[in-house]
Amino acid sequence: MPPRSDARQRMLDSGAVLFRERGVTATAFADVLAHSGAPRGSVYHHFPGGKEQFAEEVVAYAGRAMSRRFSRAAEGDDDLHAILDDAVDHWMAIVRDSDFRAGCPVAAGAVEGGAEEGLRAAAGEAFGHWTDRLERLLAGRGVPADRARGVATLVLASLQGAILLARSRRTVEPIEAVRAELHAALDAATRPSDGAGA
Repeated sequence: MPPRSDARQRMLDSGAVLFRERGVTATAFADVLAHSGAPRGSVYHHFPGGKEQFAEEVVAYAGRAMSRRFSRAAEGDDDLHAILDDAVDHWMAIVRDSDFRAGCPVAAGAVEGGAEEGLRAAAGEAFGHWTDRLERLLAGRGVPADRARGVATLVLASLQGAILLARSRRTVEPIEAVRAELHAALDAATRPSDGAGA
C-alpha cells in the first residue's frame, strides 16, 4: 500500500478503475474511498470542487496514461503492426479480465458528460491528444502525412466501438475482428501508390 501522502494519486487510480467498470454517475466518493483506502478527509482536501472536479481529473489522468503509451511506442523500434497489437492487447485484457464490465474511462466521461461541460471537455481533450500522438506515430512510420490523421481517427474510433460491442455481447470477437481490419488498413495506408517512382 502506498504511503498515506499518496492519497490523491490513489484516488485518481481508483477513479479510473471504477469509471471503467461503473461509469462516472454510478461511482460515488464512498466507492472511491473504499477502493483506494484513502482517508475520508481526502475528498474535499484534494478535490475541493467535489465530484465534478474529481471526474474531470480522473478522465484527464486516464487520457495522459494512454498518451504516454503512444509516446513510448513512438520512441521504440516496433513497427505499426506491433504497436497496434500492443494497444489492442491492452484493451482486450481490461475487458476480458473484468469479465466484460470494464471499458474506457475517457469514453465514460464523454458519454456521461451531459450538461457537465468540464467533463466533456476533459474527454474531448484526451481523445484529441490520443489522435495527435497516434497521427505523429503513424506519419513517422510510413503513413503519408495527408492520411495519418484520418488513419489515427479510424484506429481510435474502431477500438472504442469494438470495446462497446465486446462488453455488450460478452465476447472479445469484435475486438479481434477490428484488429484484423485495422492491420489491413495499416497495410493499405503504408503501401506505395501505383504512381510511386513513375
